Amino acid sequence: MRKVVSGLFVSLDGVVQSPNEWQFEFDEEMGQELARTLETADTILLGGVTFTEWAGYWPTVTSGEDAGFARWINESPKYVVSSTLDSVDDWANSTLVKGDLTTAIKELKAGEGKDITVAGSPTLVRSLLELGLLDELVLLIHPVVAGEGRRKLFTDDAPMTRLHLVDTRPTSSGVIIATYRPAS
Repeated sequence: MRKVVSGLFVSLDGVVQSPNEWQFEFDEEMGQELARTLETADTILLGGVTFTEWAGYWPTVTSGEDAGFARWINESPKYVVSSTLDSVDDWANSTLVKGDLTTAIKELKAGEGKDITVAGSPTLVRSLLELGLLDELVLLIHPVVAGEGRRKLFTDDAPMTRLHLVDTRPTSSGVIIATYRPAS
């Protein structure tokens, strides 16, 4: 069975919003972690906000250092979970998830293929975790306090959820790559 895996950049104070504003370094080890995602996943889950932001950008990237990722994300099947979008037709290979989220994700997991990665989309990550649908959470924890009212991965009223640490690696820039799985 396929796994649903999320990888997120997060600050020490739990911020996930706009990592481009507080992520000061991107080192080789972080690049290797993201390359591993490209190798092990062939399907992408996106929330509505991330889809809207990325649909206008990634299809336009055809050269430069991000061209490989752009090609991968543009060609891969994308499933968009949103209660506000009516259509996702403006980005090739995108499907709007309709109906019950649990049923839709279980069908994707039971299908053929590699892992399913959640790209950005912290609200979706929270929902998947609460519903018991997220198999692995990889946090790239940056040594910075982002602050300034930015959105955090978990809200103050999030239900208590136990996770098990299954791997941790420091990087040359001081980022900690921590992999968690939900406690059974």
